[in-house]
Amino acid sequence: MTALSQGLVVAHLGKGIAVEVGEQTILCQTLRKLDTVVVGDQVMLSIPSPDQGRIEQILPRRSVLQRPSRGNDTRPVAANLDTIFVVFAAEPECDFLLLDQYLAICENCNIDAALVLNKIDLALSPAVEEGLLYYQKLGYSLHKVSANQKIGIDGLKQVLANHTSMFAGQSGVGKSSLTNALLPERNLKVNTVSEITRHGRHTTTAATLYHLPGGGDLIDSPGVAIFGLAGLSEGQLAWGYREFQPYIPKCRFNDCRHVTDKDCAVRAASESGEIAVNRYQRYLKLREKMPPGNRSS
Repeated sequence: MTALSQGLVVAHLGKGIAVEVGEQTILCQTLRKLDTVVVGDQVMLSIPSPDQGRIEQILPRRSVLQRPSRGNDTRPVAANLDTIFVVFAAEPECDFLLLDQYLAICENCNIDAALVLNKIDLALSPAVEEGLLYYQKLGYSLHKVSANQKIGIDGLKQVLANHTSMFAGQSGVGKSSLTNALLPERNLKVNTVSEITRHGRHTTTAATLYHLPGGGDLIDSPGVAIFGLAGLSEGQLAWGYREFQPYIPKCRFNDCRHVTDKDCAVRAASESGEIAVNRYQRYLKLREKMPPGNRSS
């Protein structure tokens, strides 16, 4: 029987998958019967020749981030993430609905969430300042940086060390600038991986895992902004609002939708000001956006 080696999936390159085994990067195919292999996966592989491998097994994941696929299906985007850092800025104007969506998914996926305010040289509106304070009171950490002016980057590096992380956020907030500030040799590393795997220097990748100079890994996934409410049920969406959690067990009905249901503790807490009204209203909006099969009418 062929001995298997353990490796870390670091990139998708064309039809191949780049797997890091020690200091070596090997281009692999996968067994057809396996589930989708994604960046961040720990895998067992056979290596029949020096440059070619075959992924035989996906090791258990501690977390998996999914995005919508065709129909009501979902497909994994990245595995074994510790933290998703949701990036936003004064410009473009903060999309709190999208922010709540990211946080709700993290609450249900065994992934920590943190906030990164980029472009701190720009003035924030009072509404955004107030919103940020509310998230911090819920226990979400906030990191203030300027990628272009290299402000706060060293502090962010310390937070990222020894963890596997990903940036998410709306277009234009500076996710790429942040990644470049943290990984000054990023393009060089991409080319090196491509050359090792003989797939050419201009291969586009769906996602790539980078080792940060100060420790820790950063998964860069260009399409991650659209991971939607993939696979969440109505109950999970409500649970994804951290301040709802103490009230959900107090609702009269176990399947309370927190809309017009009788004796709903969540709605009552919103009406009394214990839960911010705008957060509750955004929950209702996200609930309406869910696929009909994921929520009760």
